[in-house]
Amino acid sequence: MSDEQPETSRFNCQLLSYALEQPIISAILGMMFLGYLTGTYISSLPQMFVFGGLHGSEYWRLVTPIFLHFGIIHFVFNALWLALLGAKVERYAGHVQCLILILCIAIFSNVGQYLWSGSVRFGGMSGVIYGLLGYLWVHHWLAPNYHLFLPKELVGFMLLWLLICMSGALDYALGIGVANAAHFVGLLTGMFLGLVFGFMASRSINSI
Repeated sequence: MSDEQPETSRFNCQLLSYALEQPIISAILGMMFLGYLTGTYISSLPQMFVFGGLHGSEYWRLVTPIFLHFGIIHFVFNALWLALLGAKVERYAGHVQCLILILCIAIFSNVGQYLWSGSVRFGGMSGVIYGLLGYLWVHHWLAPNYHLFLPKELVGFMLLWLLICMSGALDYALGIGVANAAHFVGLLTGMFLGLVFGFMASRSINSI
């Protein structure tokens, strides 16, 4: 047996363990991969993926833009951040609350981007990622819990990156469009949810 076989087996076990412990995040990562294939290799995006606007009955299209990704770098970076932050939330808050948080942040960040740009053709998980960051940041501040702890350097880096994106520097230097409104609204939504759930958690701790 070669040395590569035990390493591969260990990696597969770790991957399976992650998927079983975080089924919501794992399922979303799988849908992100499909969204990456769609956004990168299909020139005419299917209607079911793009934003649904504020009218009509196809309400799932308020959420589906979070799965669209344009290019491998866009997908990989968002997948890594979601795996990191989303796993923290799902382990602590549970599967149901994690799903509710992601859906709420997705809807508000997508609506914010639509109202800002007027376009339905945008995508990415970054708004949700910033929302989860805001949730963890504020929740831990109100009800300290090592499960939700984020290093201040990481929070500072993410906020600095948000400001850099909002400055338009990336649009000018790299010629790419950044959904800044989705990032900003996602962050605010996550902070608000962190405030609500953090306050509830702090009341529960103080009443013990």
